[in-house]
Amino acid sequence: MLNGTVENIAKNTLLYSFVLSQPFAVYAGSYPIFENKTLLEAEQLEYGDHGEAVRILQYKLNELDYYEDKVDGELGVLTEHAIKKFQRDHNMTITGQADTETIVALIEVDIDRNIKRLESLSDSVYPGLQSEEVKIVQESLQYFGYYEGEIDGMYGPLTKKAVEIAEEKHDIDFLDQAPRQSLSTMYNEEKEQATSSVPNKSTSNVKNVKIDANYSSIIQTAYAHVGTPYVWGGSAPGGFDCSGFLQYVYSANGITIPRTVSDIWNFGSSVDSLSVGDLVFYQTYKPGPSHAGIYIGNGQFIHAGLDGVEVSNMSETYWQSRYLGAKRISGN
Repeated sequence: MLNGTVENIAKNTLLYSFVLSQPFAVYAGSYPIFENKTLLEAEQLEYGDHGEAVRILQYKLNELDYYEDKVDGELGVLTEHAIKKFQRDHNMTITGQADTETIVALIEVDIDRNIKRLESLSDSVYPGLQSEEVKIVQESLQYFGYYEGEIDGMYGPLTKKAVEIAEEKHDIDFLDQAPRQSLSTMYNEEKEQATSSVPNKSTSNVKNVKIDANYSSIIQTAYAHVGTPYVWGGSAPGGFDCSGFLQYVYSANGITIPRTVSDIWNFGSSVDSLSVGDLVFYQTYKPGPSHAGIYIGNGQFIHAGLDGVEVSNMSETYWQSRYLGAKRISGN
């Protein structure tokens, strides 16, 4: 890994060249970058040293599975041993001292680890998704200074913007929406399950997969618009907002519903047991029902989120904590 002089390695290190080219204000709020700069400026750390640079060194060694003790900022025997293990694994002179060569190598390995994390998850995350995988991606994007938001696992506008920078900088291709094939397959499986078997007394969750002819058509219409961008006040295929999407889908199937989420909430009939085709409501940016989508089975719903029409999981922390209830719309 370390070919050439230490100076050349340092100059060619992505993060090193980045932080040296930026004023303090740029990286001050982006902790991973700032920490790497602090570590590089230490130049050499050895037994008995203590302070912030040692703490960062211990943390990085821990992240790379070389150090398992407390991150306390004291370079003692265990930290020295971890440095030696790292040096041995990377064909370096084993001294137990974190000199410039060791520090640069450590950062390069850390950079490579974060790039590989982004590459490995590029086909697993997409706008609108909330998951642990998104959290990992956000952490790696933050490492490079591309992401400035909260590590919340929600693939929203800030994550999308950071992903676009990573795509350009590292030649990584992320999904730009939920895979259409998987959505189609999911819907067909639900429909087949609902229509190919006759419920019996031992079936306890029949209503969770029930789809009558009318709701089947509504869900098909909704799926046809997955990927349509979010537009405030939008109610047409060129762009939807939350309630505009619902109104359009129902109107396309001959059913008229109100325009706003709160009015739709009051318009629908309350249900005790959630069925496919019911509308699920959430309290988001203001008190009361302010967001809604169509339940499609398997704990998922389709809706017009900030990243466009997408499928989300009701069990995700964000949605679960904001769930208000479900309503059923009858044909008119």
